[in-house]
Amino acid sequence: MNDLHGFHPHSFTVASTESDTTFHSRRPAGPMLDQGALTAITALYRTLLPEDGNILDIMAGPDSHLPPDMEFDSVIGIGVNTQALDSNPRLTDRVVEDINETPDLPLADESMDAALLCDVVPYLRQPTQVFRDIARVLQPGGLIIITFGDRFIPQKATALWQALDEGDRRRMLSILLQRAGFGPVDNGNVTPAPEDLFWHDAVHAMTARRPDIL
Repeated sequence: MNDLHGFHPHSFTVASTESDTTFHSRRPAGPMLDQGALTAITALYRTLLPEDGNILDIMAGPDSHLPPDMEFDSVIGIGVNTQALDSNPRLTDRVVEDINETPDLPLADESMDAALLCDVVPYLRQPTQVFRDIARVLQPGGLIIITFGDRFIPQKATALWQALDEGDRRRMLSILLQRAGFGPVDNGNVTPAPEDLFWHDAVHAMTARRPDIL
């Protein structure tokens, strides 16, 4: 099946034709989520990530939001901002690469235990190809963890992402993950209490595992 079967040909186009490297060099690095939301993501990672595992951070920034008391064999960050990658203290390896231009990850087959995509999916222009290569580098049973909020950068978020509501975004991602070879998708939301003065961004999370055989 064609990766875009059922989707408009321009679903994953973006308004800005400027390269991601140039565009993001002028912006603060990191996700568009407040500290409360990022704390919730760290708590999710604590429950799902394997201690001493090998972790892949896709479109990584200056902070991978990993639990500070958890140790991992490796944490590999892939992103376009060299300075942001260099300032991330949890990364053991850094790869400067624009996965929107080159969705093939420079990693060995079945070499990672989990892949993190924190506030990344609005900007994936070749999402199925990226998910498929993540599945390739994950060990059988390896986990992909996708988290996102309601805000995004309009110049770089794809046309379809901007046109959909939160529920339809989940359905779209479930279809793309399935086409990439992942197993059943689990969904969850964490919403701040109305009286919370410091946490305003809801966190939407999706997880799936690579099956034994792709």
